[in-house]
Amino acid sequence: MQTIVTERILYKKEPRLALRFAYDAALVKQVKQVDDAQWSQTLGLWHIPLSEQAYNQLKLLTQEIATLKKGENRIPHGVILTPVTPEVAEAITTFTRYMTQRRYSESTIDTYKNALKHFLQVTNKPIAEITNADLEQFNHSYILANSYSFSYQNQVVNAVKLYFKTFYGSRFNVEKVERPRREHKLPNVLSKEEVKAILEAHANIKHRTMLSLIYACGLRRSELLNLKPENIDSKRGILVILNAKGKKERIVPISERLIGMLRDYYKACRPKVWLFEGQTEGEKYSDVSLENVLKQALKKVKITKKVTLHWLRHSYATHLLESGTDLRFIQELLGHKSSKTTEIYTHVSTQSLKKIKSPFDEL
Repeated sequence: MQTIVTERILYKKEPRLALRFAYDAALVKQVKQVDDAQWSQTLGLWHIPLSEQAYNQLKLLTQEIATLKKGENRIPHGVILTPVTPEVAEAITTFTRYMTQRRYSESTIDTYKNALKHFLQVTNKPIAEITNADLEQFNHSYILANSYSFSYQNQVVNAVKLYFKTFYGSRFNVEKVERPRREHKLPNVLSKEEVKAILEAHANIKHRTMLSLIYACGLRRSELLNLKPENIDSKRGILVILNAKGKKERIVPISERLIGMLRDYYKACRPKVWLFEGQTEGEKYSDVSLENVLKQALKKVKITKKVTLHWLRHSYATHLLESGTDLRFIQELLGHKSSKTTEIYTHVSTQSLKKIKSPFDEL
């Protein structure tokens, strides 16, 4: 029987209960059924709300395959845990229902509802009385004072704006909300040699094919996991990507080499519903398992960088640009709405930089 060690943590400024256990597909399936259970790629663990209700639900769902053991309390001393009032709980439920009806992605729904809940908890006043000054106060005395990230501040602003667009009778003016200045971070890119080593690290054909497809087609993780066998058109040499980010659809070319790899994989694994399935037939391959596939590959080839799956997508775009592919085509292949998003790869391409001769060499 498995053991789940529970630890109190702060995750994105919110008290949560972290779950530490050895990977087991059946156990993960049960943990995912706990209300508001979330996977943290950064921490490499599942976490649930820090509440008696969530703990009891976890205990009930996993009682036949795991025992619970209390671990450390990693919440810093002095942190005040403001309870969720009935009004805030109702607001979060209503907001979640609204986003679900509007077909927001699961990750966006989780991010926005947690950001809104945190803002409402810290502000701690009747929702109908909240004004723009409260958001400004939250930004200055909480986010900036504690040096929280730009991305977190932006998430709060987005969540608050979206919520108050739907909350009638409020004193909050959505049109007067100002966003923080945008950060300009460069994408992380691997060399072709590093990519080749990662893609060839696994002997398992499913693992090799998944990583190869992400790089060869510039896919997001969710796009890979949502693929079905019928999305591959081998006669036309294209991959059809449905329900991508922003509910967009696109097609990308796939080479004969990749088609051959996919055929070998299909013959060996015979997926029923999804192109890549987990241990249970007809069940989609999990995010956690895919992350582990990459981690194992990095370990085998002794790459110590903190590489994520998205690095393969960044590398695909950068390598295309360096080989002379027009930026407009790269934008279409990646499914970017704006060309400005794609232009960031011009800042990490080394093709033009190599032609620049430093004055140091002429001294």
